[in-house]
Amino acid sequence: MNFEAIKSIYLAEMARTRRTIMQSIISPVISTVLYFVVFGAAIGSRITEVDGVSYGAFIVPGLIMLSLMTQSLSNASFGIYFPKFTGTIFEVLSAPVSFLEITIAYVGAAATKSVLVGLIILITANFFVPLEIQHPVWMVAFFVLTAVTFALLGFIIGIWADNFEKLQFVPLLIVTPLAFLGGSFYSINMLPEFWQKVTLINPVVYLISGFRWSFYGQADVSLWLSLLATMIFLGGSLAIIHRIFKTGYRLKP
Repeated sequence: MNFEAIKSIYLAEMARTRRTIMQSIISPVISTVLYFVVFGAAIGSRITEVDGVSYGAFIVPGLIMLSLMTQSLSNASFGIYFPKFTGTIFEVLSAPVSFLEITIAYVGAAATKSVLVGLIILITANFFVPLEIQHPVWMVAFFVLTAVTFALLGFIIGIWADNFEKLQFVPLLIVTPLAFLGGSFYSINMLPEFWQKVTLINPVVYLISGFRWSFYGQADVSLWLSLLATMIFLGGSLAIIHRIFKTGYRLKP
Protein backbone atom coordinates (compact mmCIF):
# COMPACT_ATOMS: atom_id res chain seq x y z
CA MET A 1 0.00 0.00 0.00
CA ASN A 2 1.46 3.33 -1.13
CA PHE A 3 0.49 5.55 1.81
CA GLU A 4 2.48 8.51 0.48
CA ALA A 5 0.43 8.49 -2.71
CA ILE A 6 -2.82 8.28 -0.74
CA LYS A 7 -1.68 11.17 1.44
CA SER A 8 -0.69 13.29 -1.57
CA ILE A 9 -4.02 12.86 -3.40
CA TYR A 10 -5.96 13.37 -0.16
CA LEU A 11 -4.12 16.60 0.67
CA ALA A 12 -4.53 17.85 -2.90
CA GLU A 13 -8.30 17.35 -2.65
CA MET A 14 -8.43 19.09 0.73
CA ALA A 15 -6.37 21.96 -0.70
CA ARG A 16 -8.96 22.33 -3.48
CA THR A 17 -11.58 22.65 -0.76
CA ARG A 18 -9.66 25.51 0.84
CA ARG A 19 -9.45 27.28 -2.52
CA THR A 20 -13.20 26.91 -3.08
CA ILE A 21 -14.35 27.26 0.53
CA MET A 22 -17.40 29.33 -0.44
CA GLN A 23 -18.70 26.59 -2.73
CA SER A 24 -17.49 23.61 -0.70
CA ILE A 25 -18.30 24.63 2.87
CA ILE A 26 -20.14 27.92 3.26
CA SER A 27 -22.77 27.46 0.51
CA PRO A 28 -24.17 24.09 1.73
CA VAL A 29 -24.18 25.33 5.32
CA ILE A 30 -26.15 28.47 4.37
CA SER A 31 -28.58 26.39 2.28
CA THR A 32 -29.23 24.02 5.17
CA VAL A 33 -29.66 26.87 7.65
CA LEU A 34 -32.24 28.42 5.30
CA TYR A 35 -34.09 25.10 5.22
CA PHE A 36 -34.00 25.11 8.99
CA VAL A 37 -35.26 28.68 9.34
CA VAL A 38 -37.99 28.40 6.68
CA PHE A 39 -39.34 24.97 7.63
CA GLY A 40 -38.88 25.61 11.34
CA ALA A 41 -40.78 28.89 11.16
CA ALA A 42 -43.46 27.89 8.65
CA ILE A 43 -44.27 24.40 9.90
CA GLY A 44 -43.05 24.81 13.47
CA SER A 45 -45.74 27.39 14.13
CA ARG A 46 -48.35 24.70 13.37
CA ILE A 47 -46.53 21.63 14.71
CA THR A 48 -45.02 22.53 18.06
CA GLU A 49 -43.79 19.05 18.98
CA VAL A 50 -43.17 15.67 17.38
CA ASP A 51 -42.99 12.75 19.83
CA GLY A 52 -42.22 15.15 22.66
CA VAL A 53 -39.42 16.95 20.78
CA SER A 54 -39.81 20.53 19.58
CA TYR A 55 -40.25 20.65 15.82
CA GLY A 56 -37.17 22.82 15.31
CA ALA A 57 -34.99 20.31 17.14
CA PHE A 58 -36.74 17.37 15.47
CA ILE A 59 -35.72 18.38 11.93
CA VAL A 60 -32.03 18.97 12.76
CA PRO A 61 -30.92 15.31 12.33
CA GLY A 62 -32.83 15.08 9.05
CA LEU A 63 -31.22 18.26 7.72
CA ILE A 64 -27.75 17.08 8.74
CA MET A 65 -28.32 13.71 7.07
CA LEU A 66 -29.68 15.39 3.92
CA SER A 67 -26.57 17.57 3.72
CA LEU A 68 -24.26 14.66 4.53
CA MET A 69 -25.65 12.47 1.75
CA THR A 70 -25.75 15.13 -0.96
CA GLN A 71 -22.34 16.60 -0.11
CA SER A 72 -20.65 13.19 0.06
CA LEU A 73 -22.07 12.31 -3.35
CA SER A 74 -21.20 15.63 -4.94
CA ASN A 75 -17.70 15.93 -3.47
CA ALA A 76 -16.64 12.42 -4.47
CA SER A 77 -18.21 12.44 -7.94
CA PHE A 78 -16.84 15.88 -8.85
CA GLY A 79 -13.45 15.07 -7.28
CA ILE A 80 -12.79 12.19 -9.70
CA TYR A 81 -14.78 13.50 -12.67
CA PHE A 82 -13.11 16.90 -12.96
CA PRO A 83 -9.59 15.49 -13.51
CA LYS A 84 -11.11 13.25 -16.21
CA PHE A 85 -12.81 16.28 -17.76
CA THR A 86 -9.64 18.43 -17.79
CA GLY A 87 -7.26 15.60 -18.65
CA THR A 88 -5.18 15.99 -15.51
CA ILE A 89 -6.14 12.42 -14.52
CA PHE A 90 -3.14 11.32 -16.60
CA GLU A 91 -0.89 12.74 -13.88
CA VAL A 92 -2.42 10.25 -11.46
CA LEU A 93 -2.46 7.37 -13.95
CA SER A 94 1.21 7.84 -14.79
CA ALA A 95 2.19 7.58 -11.12
CA PRO A 96 2.79 4.23 -9.37
CA VAL A 97 -0.63 4.34 -7.69
CA SER A 98 -3.18 1.52 -7.73
CA PHE A 99 -6.92 1.94 -8.28
CA LEU A 100 -7.51 0.97 -4.63
CA GLU A 101 -5.19 3.73 -3.40
CA ILE A 102 -6.87 6.28 -5.67
CA THR A 103 -10.26 5.21 -4.31
CA ILE A 104 -9.17 5.50 -0.67
CA ALA A 105 -7.72 8.97 -1.23
CA TYR A 106 -10.66 10.48 -3.13
CA VAL A 107 -13.35 8.83 -1.00
CA GLY A 108 -11.52 9.76 2.21
CA ALA A 109 -11.26 13.41 1.15
CA ALA A 110 -14.93 13.57 0.09
CA ALA A 111 -16.09 11.97 3.36
CA THR A 112 -13.90 14.36 5.38
CA LYS A 113 -15.39 17.40 3.65
CA SER A 114 -18.98 16.23 4.11
CA VAL A 115 -18.37 15.40 7.79
CA LEU A 116 -16.92 18.88 8.26
CA VAL A 117 -20.03 20.43 6.71
CA GLY A 118 -22.26 18.27 8.90
CA LEU A 119 -20.40 19.28 12.05
CA ILE A 120 -20.68 22.97 11.17
CA ILE A 121 -24.44 22.55 10.63
CA LEU A 122 -24.73 20.73 13.96
CA ILE A 123 -22.90 23.54 15.77
CA THR A 124 -24.93 26.20 13.97
CA ALA A 125 -28.21 24.48 14.90
CA ASN A 126 -27.33 24.91 18.58
CA PHE A 127 -27.78 28.66 18.16
CA PHE A 128 -31.41 28.15 17.09
CA VAL A 129 -32.69 25.23 19.18
CA PRO A 130 -31.49 23.26 22.21
CA LEU A 131 -30.09 19.92 21.03
CA GLU A 132 -29.65 16.70 22.96
CA ILE A 133 -27.48 13.80 21.84
CA GLN A 134 -28.46 10.83 23.98
CA HIS A 135 -26.27 8.31 22.16
CA PRO A 136 -23.12 10.09 20.91
CA VAL A 137 -21.32 6.87 19.92
CA TRP A 138 -24.19 5.81 17.67
CA MET A 139 -24.43 9.35 16.31
CA VAL A 140 -20.76 9.28 15.27
CA ALA A 141 -21.19 5.77 13.82
CA PHE A 142 -24.15 6.75 11.61
CA PHE A 143 -22.40 10.02 10.75
CA VAL A 144 -19.18 8.42 9.52
CA LEU A 145 -20.77 5.35 7.91
CA THR A 146 -23.20 7.48 5.90
CA ALA A 147 -20.44 9.87 4.78
CA VAL A 148 -18.16 7.03 3.62
CA THR A 149 -21.00 5.09 1.98
CA PHE A 150 -22.28 7.99 -0.09
CA ALA A 151 -18.74 9.12 -0.91
CA LEU A 152 -18.15 5.64 -2.37
CA LEU A 153 -21.38 5.93 -4.33
CA GLY A 154 -20.34 9.38 -5.55
CA PHE A 155 -16.95 8.03 -6.64
CA ILE A 156 -18.74 5.36 -8.69
CA ILE A 157 -20.94 8.04 -10.28
CA GLY A 158 -17.86 10.13 -11.12
CA ILE A 159 -16.27 7.16 -12.89
CA TRP A 160 -19.48 6.36 -14.78
CA ALA A 161 -20.37 9.93 -15.80
CA ASP A 162 -19.09 11.28 -19.10
CA ASN A 163 -20.83 14.66 -18.87
CA PHE A 164 -22.05 17.07 -16.18
CA GLU A 165 -25.69 16.06 -16.67
CA LYS A 166 -24.96 12.49 -15.61
CA LEU A 167 -22.86 13.80 -12.75
CA GLN A 168 -25.85 15.67 -11.27
CA PHE A 169 -28.52 13.10 -12.12
CA VAL A 170 -28.31 10.90 -9.02
CA PRO A 171 -27.81 13.64 -6.36
CA LEU A 172 -30.54 15.93 -7.69
CA LEU A 173 -33.15 13.54 -9.10
CA ILE A 174 -32.79 10.51 -6.83
CA VAL A 175 -31.07 11.17 -3.48
CA THR A 176 -32.55 14.59 -2.68
CA PRO A 177 -36.21 13.56 -3.37
CA LEU A 178 -35.70 10.35 -1.36
CA ALA A 179 -34.31 12.40 1.53
CA PHE A 180 -37.25 14.84 1.46
CA LEU A 181 -39.71 11.94 1.37
CA GLY A 182 -37.76 9.93 3.93
CA GLY A 183 -38.77 11.78 7.07
CA SER A 184 -36.28 14.66 7.08
CA PHE A 185 -39.00 17.13 8.07
CA TYR A 186 -41.62 14.87 9.62
CA SER A 187 -42.18 11.56 11.36
CA ILE A 188 -43.58 8.90 9.07
CA ASN A 189 -45.98 8.02 11.92
CA MET A 190 -47.79 11.26 11.05
CA LEU A 191 -48.78 9.78 7.66
CA PRO A 192 -51.87 7.67 6.96
CA GLU A 193 -51.25 3.95 7.49
CA PHE A 194 -51.09 3.17 3.76
CA TRP A 195 -48.44 5.83 3.10
CA GLN A 196 -46.46 4.71 6.14
CA LYS A 197 -46.06 1.31 4.52
CA VAL A 198 -45.20 2.86 1.15
CA THR A 199 -42.60 5.12 2.77
CA LEU A 200 -40.82 2.11 4.27
CA ILE A 201 -39.76 1.18 0.73
CA ASN A 202 -37.57 4.30 0.77
CA PRO A 203 -34.11 3.21 2.04
CA VAL A 204 -33.24 6.73 3.21
CA VAL A 205 -35.97 6.44 5.88
CA TYR A 206 -33.80 3.99 7.78
CA LEU A 207 -30.71 6.19 7.66
CA ILE A 208 -32.53 9.28 8.92
CA SER A 209 -34.47 7.34 11.55
CA GLY A 210 -31.34 5.77 13.02
CA PHE A 211 -29.52 9.08 13.08
CA ARG A 212 -32.48 10.80 14.78
CA TRP A 213 -32.62 7.99 17.36
CA SER A 214 -29.04 8.78 18.36
CA PHE A 215 -30.21 12.31 19.26
CA TYR A 216 -33.55 11.77 21.00
CA GLY A 217 -33.89 8.02 21.56
CA GLN A 218 -36.94 7.97 19.25
CA ALA A 219 -37.18 6.49 15.78
CA ASP A 220 -39.70 5.58 13.12
CA VAL A 221 -38.10 2.16 12.61
CA SER A 222 -35.92 -0.17 14.67
CA LEU A 223 -32.33 0.91 15.34
CA TRP A 224 -31.08 -2.43 14.05
CA LEU A 225 -33.02 -2.06 10.82
CA SER A 226 -31.44 1.38 10.40
CA LEU A 227 -27.97 -0.05 11.01
CA LEU A 228 -28.67 -2.96 8.63
CA ALA A 229 -29.79 -0.54 5.89
CA THR A 230 -26.63 1.52 6.37
CA MET A 231 -24.44 -1.57 6.14
CA ILE A 232 -26.32 -2.74 3.00
CA PHE A 233 -25.63 0.65 1.40
CA LEU A 234 -21.96 0.39 2.36
CA GLY A 235 -21.67 -3.24 1.28
CA GLY A 236 -23.30 -2.54 -2.07
CA SER A 237 -20.97 0.38 -2.80
CA LEU A 238 -17.91 -1.67 -1.81
CA ALA A 239 -19.08 -4.55 -4.00
CA ILE A 240 -19.35 -2.25 -7.04
CA ILE A 241 -15.94 -0.72 -6.33
CA HIS A 242 -14.47 -4.21 -5.96
CA ARG A 243 -15.94 -5.27 -9.31
CA ILE A 244 -14.53 -2.17 -10.98
CA PHE A 245 -11.16 -2.95 -9.41
CA LYS A 246 -11.22 -6.62 -10.49
CA THR A 247 -12.26 -5.87 -14.07
CA GLY A 248 -9.36 -3.46 -14.42
CA TYR A 249 -11.45 -0.43 -15.30
CA ARG A 250 -9.24 2.43 -16.45
CA LEU A 251 -9.79 5.96 -15.27
CA LYS A 252 -9.63 7.95 -18.49
CA PRO A 253 -11.20 11.10 -19.90
